[in-house]
Amino acid sequence: MVAIIFVLVIIALVAVFSVQNAAPVTISFFFWKFEASLAIVVFLSVLSGIIITVVIISSGYIKRYIKTRGKKTDNLKLL
Repeated sequence: MVAIIFVLVIIALVAVFSVQNAAPVTISFFFWKFEASLAIVVFLSVLSGIIITVVIISSGYIKRYIKTRGKKTDNLKLL
């Protein structure tokens, strides 16, 4: 429950920050150069951070699940 409240607070802060900073900015990345709203840049940065975090955490859960599932099936084979 605390994690959900924390995520909602972060989303609210990002939304307020984005609305207050809607000026266009120039983004340069290697040979790409384009102009976008700062709100969109901030939103996409936070979104990519959330996606990366979910992927990393999920991979740990999946590895742990596979490891424990293998141990459970080994125990059943012994019976």
